[in-house]
Amino acid sequence: MILFENVTKKYGDTEVLRGIDLEMRRGEITILIGPSGCGKTTTLKMINKLTEPTGGKIFIEGRDIGELDPIELRRNIGYVIQQIGLFPHMTVGENIELVPFLKKWPKEKRVKRVRELLELVGMPEAEFMDRYPSELSGGQQQRVGVARALASDPEIVLMDEPFSALDPITREQLQEELFNLQQELHKTIVFVTHDIDEALKLGDRICIMRDGQILQFDVPEVLLKSPAHGFVEEFIGKKRLLSSPELMTAEDVMIKDPVKAHPKRTLAQAVEIMRSHGVDSVLIVDEDNKLFGIATARDISERFDEKKYLEDIYTKDVIHVPPDESLSKVLKIMAEKKIGYIPVVDEEGVLVGLITRSSLINVLGENYF
Repeated sequence: MILFENVTKKYGDTEVLRGIDLEMRRGEITILIGPSGCGKTTTLKMINKLTEPTGGKIFIEGRDIGELDPIELRRNIGYVIQQIGLFPHMTVGENIELVPFLKKWPKEKRVKRVRELLELVGMPEAEFMDRYPSELSGGQQQRVGVARALASDPEIVLMDEPFSALDPITREQLQEELFNLQQELHKTIVFVTHDIDEALKLGDRICIMRDGQILQFDVPEVLLKSPAHGFVEEFIGKKRLLSSPELMTAEDVMIKDPVKAHPKRTLAQAVEIMRSHGVDSVLIVDEDNKLFGIATARDISERFDEKKYLEDIYTKDVIHVPPDESLSKVLKIMAEKKIGYIPVVDEEGVLVGLITRSSLINVLGENYF
């Protein structure tokens, strides 16, 4: 949808952007984040030509925007800024319909669109249509700013720290409303912020920048689990996953080499295997490591005198999870089924690991305490 190819920006001898290559996908919220002066707002403003690159090219839907008229380009891109920028002498309705007016939409169509958008952002027409910006709270003004950006139904919406000047409660409300709007509208949104919490709440993909360069650009799950740079790890925060266990998977917490035995093993052999590994159960697998079930020390002791092989006594149909199952789902299953272990099995039935209460405590302890 939006493609940057080796884009640079200089102000005199100061290089603000250094060879940016970046692709923002249709229908996603792309977050640009980093410390002050990293180049994130400059990158955003290049999309609607408020800032021109020194080198490189930017494409929208395959078209080089350097060849497009900037006024026409901007009228087809929504833009929301921190300062909101509502015209104080215009009513709420007049502010929202400004771009459709400039695009020569008929009056009836403009009014209909204003009503739709006020409903969309939770501001009833009868109460807010004829008010002036000075009569609105900061959160209400920002809602109007979002509505105005959507007025001409643009495919692309640029948002430059739109909620940073608001109080925490209002900011959180508007973040939630933006997320809900996006589920309905599926716009291509480029969102600048300096707040990693906001980025993780809203972003489909997050671009972390520093000193005019992209350090990492990926989905939140990858950034949280596999930061590619020390600064990225520091910027995100090492303990951030503590409040988001759903971002961890079974593969992240499992024992990768659990104790196992072939079903043809004798019960005496199984006892020795468990004793040598200091465990009270053994997973039953075939020569291809496919999971059959589990045998516990109690299972063996209860039938030691009447049966000889594990295949005669092990428990079949053991509850198991795939490697990509979320940790939150694993914890829920263990609680609901009142079990202390869950094998991890791939789509071909091959045992790849085991999750126990001890392994969970060890992994969570290493990561968070």
